[in-house]
Amino acid sequence: MSVPLSILDLATIREEGTAAESFDASVRLARLAEARGYARIWYAEHHNMPSIASSATSVLIAHVAARTETIRLGSGGIMLPNHSPLVIAEQFGTLATLHPGRIDLGLGRAPGTDQVTMRALRRDVTAADTFPQDVLELQGYLTGPTRIPGIEATPGRGTNVPLYILGSSLFGAQLAAQLGLPYAFASHFAPEALERAVALYRDRFEPSQQLAEPYVIAGVNALVADTEEEAQAEFEAALRRRVLQFVARGRTLSPEEQEVVLASPAAAQVAGMARYRAVGTAEQVREGLATFAKHADADELILATQTSSTRAWLRSFDLLVPEGSAASVG
Repeated sequence: MSVPLSILDLATIREEGTAAESFDASVRLARLAEARGYARIWYAEHHNMPSIASSATSVLIAHVAARTETIRLGSGGIMLPNHSPLVIAEQFGTLATLHPGRIDLGLGRAPGTDQVTMRALRRDVTAADTFPQDVLELQGYLTGPTRIPGIEATPGRGTNVPLYILGSSLFGAQLAAQLGLPYAFASHFAPEALERAVALYRDRFEPSQQLAEPYVIAGVNALVADTEEEAQAEFEAALRRRVLQFVARGRTLSPEEQEVVLASPAAAQVAGMARYRAVGTAEQVREGLATFAKHADADELILATQTSSTRAWLRSFDLLVPEGSAASVG
């Protein structure tokens, strides 16, 4: 079975770079992905992270959608407890009205940030507890009838923006199965529960108006370069940056402090988050992705690619699916 390939774009602000340059790169990637037949691009909601520019997720989707024609675009995801379901319905209802048939709405329940920033967002610490109810409220605004008498999303009602449940644990798998929604597992950074979550989702799936059969999207780290050595070096450098960012949390470290951090148990834990990866030449990565798709029992893969430069980032997706090839594996 052929498994389509999609892209997770974190709108990375590179060292010495700007948010404007990040947005320009996102448009360039979307145009490339559209030409090569990638299924969709998703953008993740993160806050107070100097290296990620996708905090205003719906605004970025609008920017890219206006500069492309056919590729599906969406959130991977909107952290719903940070928002009112009505506001998200209005935002994505607007997007779907402007770009019919092209907008996805992936939903997560994590804060997408740290505890201090969570307070700055005015997020209630108990907001995640009502996530299932909030998903249903949001769904009602987009499909009708509304679950809150007298309250409608305009634009929104009747747009039927497809919902996806994102998760890294069994909770999201169970909720997606119960609601009959597609399930996207964050195995590109949370590999531990992948097999159990997918099995639970498929076993308990209940058909819905949106989806008749279970549908699994699995995240995986992927990096392609002209040679295996170049790809491995690029990936190792990206992993090193991720460890330092995660452990240092914005602090400037001396070279000596960096080496201590990179040798710490915390660094090993962060590196282990990237267990699922395909790195090398295009042929090697396509083979690795096909193997992972079978392991994950996935209907679609969404690729997370971190590189030292925009050029290497775009080239990775370009090499993986050359002109005239299919954006799929298997």
